[in-house]
Amino acid sequence: MSLPPAQSPRRYDCFRAPFPLDHLDGRLDKPFWQAAPWTEDFIDIEGDLKPLPPLRTRARMLWDDQCFYFAAEMEEPHVWATLTQRDSVIFHDNDFEIFLNPSCDARNYYEFEINALNTVWDLMLHVPYRQGGQADNTWYIKGLRTGVRIDGTLNDPSDVDRGWSVEVAMPFAAFDRHQHAACPPRSGDEWLVNFSRVEWDLEVVDGRYRKIAGRPEHNWVWSPMGLIDMHLPLRWGTVRFCDHRPG
Repeated sequence: MSLPPAQSPRRYDCFRAPFPLDHLDGRLDKPFWQAAPWTEDFIDIEGDLKPLPPLRTRARMLWDDQCFYFAAEMEEPHVWATLTQRDSVIFHDNDFEIFLNPSCDARNYYEFEINALNTVWDLMLHVPYRQGGQADNTWYIKGLRTGVRIDGTLNDPSDVDRGWSVEVAMPFAAFDRHQHAACPPRSGDEWLVNFSRVEWDLEVVDGRYRKIAGRPEHNWVWSPMGLIDMHLPLRWGTVRFCDHRPG
C-alpha cells in the first residue's frame, strides 16, 4: 500500500550545554535551559490534514560529550497517569515520547516514553514495524536520568491543572546498537529525531479519571508524519549538533 506524501520535516540546531545537568526535577525555569531554543509547537501527526492540537506541547534540546538532554512542556488541564512498572506500554497513559535514529537510515533506532508518574519505557528496533521489525525491550538506556514536574495535582478531577513537564538526560554511551554514526556526535553531525505526545480523551466516573471507551488517542508530534505511524524514521525531523553554546 502506498503511503501519503511526506510533509516538510522540521530542523533544530542543538547547542552545547553550558554545564552538566546534575539535578533533574522537571523544572524548566533553571539556568541550564534558559538559552536553549524551543521547538515549534507540536502539531497533529497527520500534519495539515488535521486541526492544530488544542493543548500546547514544545521541547528543548542540549548536548555535551556525555549526554543528550531533553526538556518538554505540556499544557494539560487533567494530569493523569496510572502505569508504574518500567517498560510498561506507556502510551496507554498520556505520555511524552522521544525517537532517535543516529545513523539516519531508518535502521537500529531508539524509542523512549515517559508518563506523569515518571515511569519510562525504553526500546529499540532494528527496522520499522512495517518492514517486520520487532521491539527489543531488553535494550535500556544505561545511566538514564529523568525528572517530572506537575503544575497542578495528579489524578485529581476536582481541580483544573496547568500541565506537566519533563527533563531527560540520556548518556550517549547507551546508544551502542547503531552503526555508521559517531557517538557521542561531533559538531555538525545530524541525527533524525522526533517527539510525540499521546493524549487520551478522559471522563470522570466515581471521582476518578477514565478513558472514554471507543475513542482513539490523539497523536501530537514535533515533525509531521503525514499519517498515523511514528515508525517511519526517514520522515522525522533533523537535529544538528552545534559546538557553540546557546546565547
